[in-house]
Amino acid sequence: MSPYAQDDNPASQRDTESPETPAEAFHQDFNKQYYDTINRMTSRMSKDEHTVAIHAARYGYGPFAHLNFKNELVNYPFGGEMQPGLFRNVQDRKIANPAPLGLCAFALTTFVLSLINLGTLNLSNTNVVISLAFGYGGLVQILAGMWEMAIGNTFGATAFASYGGFWVSFAILLTPGGFDIMNTVSNAEGEAGLLHAFSLFFFGWFVFTTLLLFCTLKSTIAFFFLFFTLDLTFLFVGLAYLYNTGEAPHTHLLRSGGGFGILAAFASWYNAFAGLADDTNSFFVIPAVYFPWTGRKSKPEVSKA
Repeated sequence: MSPYAQDDNPASQRDTESPETPAEAFHQDFNKQYYDTINRMTSRMSKDEHTVAIHAARYGYGPFAHLNFKNELVNYPFGGEMQPGLFRNVQDRKIANPAPLGLCAFALTTFVLSLINLGTLNLSNTNVVISLAFGYGGLVQILAGMWEMAIGNTFGATAFASYGGFWVSFAILLTPGGFDIMNTVSNAEGEAGLLHAFSLFFFGWFVFTTLLLFCTLKSTIAFFFLFFTLDLTFLFVGLAYLYNTGEAPHTHLLRSGGGFGILAAFASWYNAFAGLADDTNSFFVIPAVYFPWTGRKSKPEVSKA
């Protein structure tokens, strides 16, 4: 039974009295047939849900159908939630905030690859990244993307699932045997052609990251910095493979890409910590520093989980 069917005044009296609630005003706009239909459709709803449904029906379920009640005020951009713009907290969330997990998976895998691109300890072979790219940067990030989708975060789902796909595809390229992609391309195009093919691979991810970067311009500086440095990482690594020596990527460009990759990794960890730390588990909380044009003042920010 609808909550409104339990009023002290019967429906016959309610039709002759002036409406006192938006729901009653709505009922007077329709005849009894529509009134009974609405009651059947909303019989299992709570009183608040019933009110929201009535308002939505009045506006034809269009752009004005969703009303902003006090318990639905928007939250401001926050890297710890992988949210670049205004967002509403998911009420009665059944799962934890997946953003720190995805950010950490991305950070560690990027950190190791970037150290190799920097020539740390005179290392140059990137095959050690294969296990991380499949297991952590790939699988775990894709899972984080699916969980972001479950809580309604389109940006987080797109970013995590896509970069998880990047790491899986990069690992497939490096894996000996199997698809045997590198040998196939090298035999067909030569070593220089293989390096040029890698440059196209990284340039494609540069374009994708640029699109995400534009979505962070109204967010926090740390969140923007993550995608800015990542964008430069893909750009310089792509240039390193484009302007190769015929046998290896351009050293100085690759080192530049590695340097920006290290910055991107630490920026990702920074945002992950912002989503993990609150006053229950940490002695300090990372402040959210906003761009001047957002009109927001910097203040400590914690995850809305």
